[in-house]
Amino acid sequence: MADQTPKGPASYFPSIEKKYGRPISEWQALVRSAYPAKHMELVAMLKDEHGMGHGHANAIVAHTLAADRP
Repeated sequence: MADQTPKGPASYFPSIEKKYGRPISEWQALVRSAYPAKHMELVAMLKDEHGMGHGHANAIVAHTLAADRP
């Protein structure tokens, strides 16, 4: 049986949802609304405007950008 534990940035998602009270889909929509900003600009936006910690912000941005990469 394969291990179903999330790996990489997605491993942070349960704690992000619990700590900040919003589903990951909302955070991803927020990141996408700020395109075409660069990775660290998006991380800074989540930190500065939403009080998110660096690791959590980076995980959301990295996962969202990877999902949207052609």
